Amino acid sequence: MAQFSTSPFPPSANPLPINAPIISPHFCASYPVDLSIVRNVKTIRDGDFVVTDVNGNIIFKVKGPAFSLHSNRVLLDAAGNPIVTLKQKLMSAHDRWQVFRGESTDSSDLIFTVKRSSMFQCKTKLNVFLTNNTDEKVCDFKVQGSWSERSCVVYAGESSSIVAQMHKKTTVKSVLIGMDNFMVTVYPNVDHGFIVTLIVILTAINEVAQQAADTGAAVGAAAGEAAGAAIASAF
Repeated sequence: MAQFSTSPFPPSANPLPINAPIISPHFCASYPVDLSIVRNVKTIRDGDFVVTDVNGNIIFKVKGPAFSLHSNRVLLDAAGNPIVTLKQKLMSAHDRWQVFRGESTDSSDLIFTVKRSSMFQCKTKLNVFLTNNTDEKVCDFKVQGSWSERSCVVYAGESSSIVAQMHKKTTVKSVLIGMDNFMVTVYPNVDHGFIVTLIVILTAINEVAQQAADTGAAVGAAAGEAAGAAIASAF
């Protein structure tokens, strides 16, 4: 079981009592849980995440193909057993992701869906809908914040009740070896398997967006150089 440590964030003014776990009661604790999420930036195509508690014990691992379009990821426990499968829905304008139990992608095993609140965003905002929320008029959870600063908050529905917070953890070692290292504080009685799954989806969405932006910038630079060369040759 993950261990408690002092969080830099104050407790939510209106902590949400969650009696029913989203993924499993095994991932719910009656106290705050701090998790460290480490992602190897230099080998991102391996799709590797490692999630540990404050004592360095591995709680979750994430294995999957490259953070690219239309690739599934699987959240594993420390022993390598599959917990949930994360699947990006094809041709989705809002980067819709579906999360299923185990290694299934069958609709009967769907647990929840995550999507961006709008196609174009300056700040991160994801809406989460549990499987019984079929009309999706009001989200069951939402994620808001700044991905570039690794500062995001998970709220219960459209309320101000905080269930988890993410913040950057930078060390000299992590910079030198190319690690992206950040912390997630999960509030009492909240399923931290669920929260980690949201973080994985959030990362995937932002990685794809960054790749698209980098490609666009490269194409624009190449076009600019070609135009400049054409003008120069005309004289």
